[in-house]
Amino acid sequence: MKSYRVGMVGYKFMGKAHSHAYRDLPMFFPQVAVPQMKLICGRDESGVSAASAQFGWEGYVTDWRELVSHPEIDIVDINAPSDAHKEIALAAAEAGKHLFCEKPLALTLADTREMLAAAEAAGVKHMVGFNYRFAPAVQLAKKLVDEGRLGEIYHFRAWFLQDWIVDPNFPLVWRLQKEIAGSGSHGDLGAHLIDLAHFLIGDMHEVIGMSETFVKERPLPTSMTGLSAKGSADAPRGPVTVDDATLFMARFACGALGSFEATRFAPGHRCTNSFEINGSKGSVKFDFERMNELQVYFTSDDEDVQGFRRVLATDPSHAYMDAWWPAGHTIGYEHTFIHEVVELMRALGEDRQPIPNFADGVKCQQVLEAVEQSIVQRRWVSINEV
Repeated sequence: MKSYRVGMVGYKFMGKAHSHAYRDLPMFFPQVAVPQMKLICGRDESGVSAASAQFGWEGYVTDWRELVSHPEIDIVDINAPSDAHKEIALAAAEAGKHLFCEKPLALTLADTREMLAAAEAAGVKHMVGFNYRFAPAVQLAKKLVDEGRLGEIYHFRAWFLQDWIVDPNFPLVWRLQKEIAGSGSHGDLGAHLIDLAHFLIGDMHEVIGMSETFVKERPLPTSMTGLSAKGSADAPRGPVTVDDATLFMARFACGALGSFEATRFAPGHRCTNSFEINGSKGSVKFDFERMNELQVYFTSDDEDVQGFRRVLATDPSHAYMDAWWPAGHTIGYEHTFIHEVVELMRALGEDRQPIPNFADGVKCQQVLEAVEQSIVQRRWVSINEV
């Protein structure tokens, strides 16, 4: 089986998730191309060298330019902070490397369009990391919509609720700084909801939103790792320059109505990433905290047994599950990344673009910015205006 040599920029939260996917894929999906974990890159030598050994990479570098230009790298995986995505992707495309980039693709719509154009001009494959598409229960929801089993779609409502920064003394991590992250809950959490909506329902026509930053200043951190950080309540403070919560409504091109809520200020919600779809023939409900389940309702059921049924999406008939355990044996968060890399490897082997790719990243960013424009202008904004 053909193999592709991977060079990865970033080694913390997403770096660990991607590394795990590369390592486990050949064991469970032997029929697809094999990712070879060649080089990992990070600015801190002690940190990246430890990650290289722990995660199973062949070697490490501390300058992404060295990785991008390395003759033995076929794929450049970018999961560094968002402000670094564009520069690395443009250089990698120019070097003829295939691209796998975490979301959001870049800080602005103009930058995402530039990245897509560069990848297309270079003729390389490109993928964006919307991993939640790859939960088998989400794939089942997509199947029910596409087959018309839910009928005409009327509503898509989605919410992504977290609580990790409710404490006003939680340090000012990079995700709370617009110049690095691009936006707050909107671009981090809302981007996943937008992509799920595009995947399941289709394009949006217009949006209107509102947002709030509840804690305006936070202590400067002494250290940061993933979603955690250390700092003192007595430390000097810096401004929070992103949203803590953003809500918006949407009209879809198909005629459906949508509502979206993304917040980091929902105490008790660690990672409540959920959606509900209502159609003329039925409905589905999904919650990532119960990621192996899809709640399904059909209006055609006999009246005395009508109601939502719990479908455990672990049978071989469900997407990707024939590679895993016996029916009823569940999978977890890390498996969405394995499935994502399966799609990337299949696409490379079949000489096609993986899905989702940079075009999907551009489309997501277009909605993000249309919502931001609507908040500033306090009106409905057409997606095509942006």
